[in-house]
Amino acid sequence: MSSEKGNNNKILIAVIVLLIIGMGIAGYFIFNQKTQIEELQEESSLSKQQLEDEYESLSMQYEGFKMNIKNDSLLQKLTNEQAKVQRLLEELKTVKAENKAEISRLNKELATLRQVLKSYIVQIDSLNRANAQLRQEKQEITTKYHETTRTLNEVTQQKENLNEKVTLAAKLDATGISVQATNNKGKVQKKISKVERLVINFMITKNITAEPGERTIYVRIMKPDNDVLTKSRTNTFAFENRDINYSIKRMIEYGGEEVPVTMYWDVEEYLMPGTYRIDIFADGSRIGMKSFTMED
Repeated sequence: MSSEKGNNNKILIAVIVLLIIGMGIAGYFIFNQKTQIEELQEESSLSKQQLEDEYESLSMQYEGFKMNIKNDSLLQKLTNEQAKVQRLLEELKTVKAENKAEISRLNKELATLRQVLKSYIVQIDSLNRANAQLRQEKQEITTKYHETTRTLNEVTQQKENLNEKVTLAAKLDATGISVQATNNKGKVQKKISKVERLVINFMITKNITAEPGERTIYVRIMKPDNDVLTKSRTNTFAFENRDINYSIKRMIEYGGEEVPVTMYWDVEEYLMPGTYRIDIFADGSRIGMKSFTMED
């Protein structure tokens, strides 16, 4: 009886030991499986985060390209694609990490979006090259324009200088200017109170470059107080962009040879003693000058 009881105890102990061993093995497998599941979940979470980062990076690339694009049509396309990237990113953020199917789909979408961006990069490079070519051509045209303008200015200046030389060469010249103070009978008077006429003589010199034809000769008689002797304040002519008074004028016929000229001023006003000056003008230029003195 005691022997049978001892055997039963041994069997019970063996069963208990086996149960303990089984529970240990089961616990090990459960723990190991839980660890694997946690590792897979962590990998899925990391994969989702990495995918989100790549979507963010792609969106920033679109933004960077948009800042340097001036083409409105291409800019709108880039904006639309960037909006699509942002929409898929927001969709990805709502997907659970363990949803492999959705993550895989969004990963494929990312690959497609990258290919689209590459095609736009090719367009942008082509556009940039075209713009660079246009800028180079514009610079060349601008340089040629400035060179042409400079050449034209030089030619214009040379022409103006030549015209000025021709004008100076064609300018009349009055020489041998003399002034006599006489009475009405032509007798020279020494006293200013007896002077009734001023006789002005000069010679228009020979100049074969001057255009032949009629010329108007103007004479201004300046008194010692710098006032002009004139019969009327309306007697004016143009000189250096303004109208000035003249004392006497006369028409002459000039053919390029010497022409003697005599002009008269009839004294009808009070003449003060002092130094007077004769200025002679023709063709808008002063062609001669002479000073003389009259005393009491």
